[in-house]
Amino acid sequence: MYLKEIKNIFHLELDAIYSPEEVNSFFYMLIEHFLGLERFILALEPNLIITKDEEAPLFEALSRLKLEIPIQHIIGKTHFMDLEFLVDKNVLIPRPETEDLVRWIFDDIKNHQEAITILDIGTGSGCIPIALKKQLPNAKVATLDISDKALKIATQNAKNNSVQIEFIHANILEIDKLHQKFDIIVSNPPYVRELEKKEMHKNVLQHEPELALFVSDEDPLLFYRKIASFAVNNLNDGGALYFEINQYLGKETKQLLDSTNFSDIELRQDLFGNDRMLKGIKK
Repeated sequence: MYLKEIKNIFHLELDAIYSPEEVNSFFYMLIEHFLGLERFILALEPNLIITKDEEAPLFEALSRLKLEIPIQHIIGKTHFMDLEFLVDKNVLIPRPETEDLVRWIFDDIKNHQEAITILDIGTGSGCIPIALKKQLPNAKVATLDISDKALKIATQNAKNNSVQIEFIHANILEIDKLHQKFDIIVSNPPYVRELEKKEMHKNVLQHEPELALFVSDEDPLLFYRKIASFAVNNLNDGGALYFEINQYLGKETKQLLDSTNFSDIELRQDLFGNDRMLKGIKK
């Protein structure tokens, strides 16, 4: 079959579910992953024919996309800060706004002469600590997560990206101190309220881990309150705490830090103008 015909079938089957731009992106990601073809191949060879065996994984992926399974789960990987990460149903798919959080941390400490100690809380795929370690090779980086399945994936991602990270299996809601103090603590904890589920796509609701996403409507700042308290005990004096936050609770999360022994509190927006990141300095 002509490859361009398969592209047309993708649009016929998927344009009612996704935008045409997304369908194009899916198609090119799949032919690169399964066939090793660059996205401009149809411009160079508009009449390229592929074999039945080569067609098979593309049509299997099409069937899964119709079920709104994330493209990252279909190909088993994604990119974050120009690094490749394995992902599956046990970890959140890294989001572009989390890259802004990593860049903020990097910009704040890139000129420090002394070695920096960093702790990431709720690591998932390991994208935050691995990206930081890759950019700051002299930093000592540790990370923790409650999920042993997530830690297994994060450990493999660290190995694949050639960085050394200390992995800790722990529930942040149940611990108060670790074996050392840190200069930086960063977390992208669960922050989506149950009432916000109606705003979310099926591919997130059905295929990403609820444990890493949702909090109760009654106590949406549960993890922020606990992590802020934990940070007071585990940050060096003058150390920094960074959060990714719920865009609807920026003011409330900022007030929480202000009442938990932090100063110089800064709230930043993402590219869409939503409150997304928060930083505080331990007094």
